[in-house]
Amino acid sequence: MNKWVESFKSSWYTALSAVWLMVISIQWLTYTRTIWFDETNALVLGVLTAVAVIHVLLPQMSWLRIGLKAAAFVVILYTTLERYGIFQPEGYLAKRAEQFSEAMFPYIWFALIAWLLFEFFIRLVNSQRRILIFAFLNIVPMAALDSFTTVSLWKQVAWIVFATMAWLVSDHFRRFQTRFPRGWKAIRRNPFKLLINTAVVFSLVILAGVNMPFVQPILTDPYTAWRQMQGTSNVAFNAGGLLQGQASASGYSREDGQLGGGFNFDFTPVMTIESTERSYWRGETRMTYTGSGWDADSGWGTLEQVSQQTALEREAAPLTPTKTVTQRVTMQTDNTYPVLFGAYSISRVENLDIENGESRMEWKPEQSELHWQERAGRGTMVYPKTYTITSEVPIVPVDKIKEATYEQLYPNGVDPRYVQIPRGFPKRVTDLGTEVTKNGKTPYEKVYLLQQYLQQNYLYTNNPTLSRRQSDDFVESFLFDIKEGYCDYFSTAMVMLARSQGIPARWVKGYAPGNATGDMPQRFNENSMQYEVTNANAHSWAEVYFGGYGWVPVEATRGFSVPLLQESVTPADADVEQQQEQQPEQQEEEEQQAAAADPVEEDSNIVPIVVAAAALVVAAWGIYLLWVRRRSIYFFIMGLRMGGPLTADQKIVLETERFLRFLKRKGLRREEHETLRESVARWDKTVTGAEIAVSPVLALFEKARYSPERITEDEWTEMQRIASELRKGWKGYYPAAPKLPQSPS
Repeated sequence: MNKWVESFKSSWYTALSAVWLMVISIQWLTYTRTIWFDETNALVLGVLTAVAVIHVLLPQMSWLRIGLKAAAFVVILYTTLERYGIFQPEGYLAKRAEQFSEAMFPYIWFALIAWLLFEFFIRLVNSQRRILIFAFLNIVPMAALDSFTTVSLWKQVAWIVFATMAWLVSDHFRRFQTRFPRGWKAIRRNPFKLLINTAVVFSLVILAGVNMPFVQPILTDPYTAWRQMQGTSNVAFNAGGLLQGQASASGYSREDGQLGGGFNFDFTPVMTIESTERSYWRGETRMTYTGSGWDADSGWGTLEQVSQQTALEREAAPLTPTKTVTQRVTMQTDNTYPVLFGAYSISRVENLDIENGESRMEWKPEQSELHWQERAGRGTMVYPKTYTITSEVPIVPVDKIKEATYEQLYPNGVDPRYVQIPRGFPKRVTDLGTEVTKNGKTPYEKVYLLQQYLQQNYLYTNNPTLSRRQSDDFVESFLFDIKEGYCDYFSTAMVMLARSQGIPARWVKGYAPGNATGDMPQRFNENSMQYEVTNANAHSWAEVYFGGYGWVPVEATRGFSVPLLQESVTPADADVEQQQEQQPEQQEEEEQQAAAADPVEEDSNIVPIVVAAAALVVAAWGIYLLWVRRRSIYFFIMGLRMGGPLTADQKIVLETERFLRFLKRKGLRREEHETLRESVARWDKTVTGAEIAVSPVLALFEKARYSPERITEDEWTEMQRIASELRKGWKGYYPAAPKLPQSPS
């Protein structure tokens, strides 16, 4: 055992190198989680962890270490494949071995390559220069992936920088140990001073980082400038697909695979829509939830080429009547979009300002999406400036849907696409959905309970506190960690909570209605209104399928309400509808107020604790410095009172007075009518050795107070030494004791 301990102490640098290399490896596994299967990521993480632990615990036993690593490799590979259901072991040992050998491919190659890379780099990266090169080769591609993909990796870059700095510090101490063995032994005997100084430095850095004001960049980075030149700076963000960690401008989303982050409102006009009915302007739907966002679903549904005046096929909803609504859309931006927007559900394109030969429309009936082919002829971007469409807007029979049971709505079951839940979906999200909907008897009642729960228990903000996030799943992190967000958070949670209860739902993105305007020179209908839609109106919501009643929009975002045509409404619904008809222009103001709401919730548990601990360390350090410098502070204050810097004579007098106050607490009081020499003589009669002990102080005091000779700096230094030694020697003395300890002669 002692031999192992000594071996471990002598190989501490190898152990720390394995730790820092493991930290960097974990950051790459954060990225691969978005492109690998869960079992592959778990396998590689398990193998690397086992290899690193064995490398740390057995730093010099090479052959034994290799054998244990190989055994751990096989065990982790077997247990991981079994846990994720890649194979189900049956029969005797030989049969299981055969099953395992067939199931291990191609997973074994990922784990084996990860192990070999660990062994390679732990031996190669062994100097300051190589550490810096290794860090550069990790940070640059990680930063590029953060910028040019939808995966947010800025935290991972920060962790790599931290691990690099720690690795460099470890290397510094390794070289210090080699060059100065005596100094290293002194540090090992008393490591607390080093640890305290390190804690103070880290605490100062934490407090500075927390309180550092945010400053907008002066120069635009090349990637952002390139996006702006492409005309996609606004189109790519919000209402789905916001790059995490970046406060980007709001607008219609192109990327929904990595939801989250925050954004700033952009009120640039996108389009004006003239319509007889106020509506959400629908764009695209998404069906496959990945755990971090929504898959593009490019393989689902068929695209059919359509032309103007052609009736568009729509999903059947025989139990729901519809109202024909015509909309004229006028674009106010040069940006292009993958779809034409309109109220649900578009039934026909009346006219376009672009001829069919110059562009092409495609219709996806399963998702009610009117796709637009953006590029046509010589690579130019083409998008209609104005178009008119007709929609068949459902008149939702709320009272009938409310009473319909699950068996009545879905007699033949549900399409598995609309209740899709990814493998490994958090159980506590499903449990929460079950708890919230336990009093709901029909699918409608369950959806209503989920909607009310989200709107009443979570806050709207366009910049949620992402530091609270602990879960890797987007919905779970919103429901249990962050507890605030904007439409993407609410709508995705609504869809997945409904699916967890077996209710078909899908995710939709587009635009909220916008503000009603009075500028309408040419109305196509005397009852029509014109709505101005901006980038700030980009929005996402849920749609729930109620069997023969079709898809019904459901708004779960706090502060928003979807305009619905209802066949039968309750008095409360009628009041809301009347208010919306009387003051439609107030909807946008309410949405903006909800967006600007400042959440007053407690922050996450970790961040306040870390900040409080850092503040406590800095405060303790400050108090310690004040205590150490208390004599200098005292003399500085006395100098201010006396009108200038103190001389050595004045310092001697003041130091003597401080020492007399110390003796007073020990029971040796100086009377007002006595000189100091008389007091010392009186003390000596009751406390043996007092006069001998205090005589050096008395001599220096009398010289400073009464002698024409000046006190030198050496004498002042000697006075400080004598006073400090006397205080230490008499520290344990109290008045109850009969005698003072003898002063050394």
